Amino acid sequence: MAHIDLGLDEKQFPGINGPMRFRPETAAPLNALAEALLHAPHPTLTAGERELIAAYVSGLNECDFCCSSHSAFAAAQLDEGMTLVQQVRADPQTAPVSAKLRALLRIAAAVRQDGRKVTVELVDAARAEGATDLEVHDTVLIAAAFCMYNRYVDGLGTIVPADPAAYDVAAQRIKVNGYGQSS
Repeated sequence: MAHIDLGLDEKQFPGINGPMRFRPETAAPLNALAEALLHAPHPTLTAGERELIAAYVSGLNECDFCCSSHSAFAAAQLDEGMTLVQQVRADPQTAPVSAKLRALLRIAAAVRQDGRKVTVELVDAARAEGATDLEVHDTVLIAAAFCMYNRYVDGLGTIVPADPAAYDVAAQRIKVNGYGQSS
């Protein structure tokens, strides 16, 4: 049970979905941010790669709902599916991803600890692997936003579905429709 009365059936609206229904006036900009960061067209990072960054940061933050949901969202949009997501979450340094994505994940992990942990060396290393300033910017913003989203979900003590199928259904909806509205 959530820490506050959201006035709805939490099983029907788990994780971030309940708080989004509770405060639609804050849900709209939060969903717009997720849409811009994760689903909208991007010149170089795929939606699957951006979702993977969100899942990775959420895993580091131990936010079960966001990690599970964005892992499913990434898997639905990556050719390698959940196998790759699990490999990245276990050890991004040995996962079969590009050196550029690996460098971006290092930046995301630094942001998750403290934004000041993003160093010139980390950025230069990402650039050396082909990362653009836009990719570095968007990685930092995805990681920072997911620290906020994770704390929003966990700070309100929302429920987390135990059945992975619930995330798979949402993943298909997000893949097609994006984050235009809360689910």
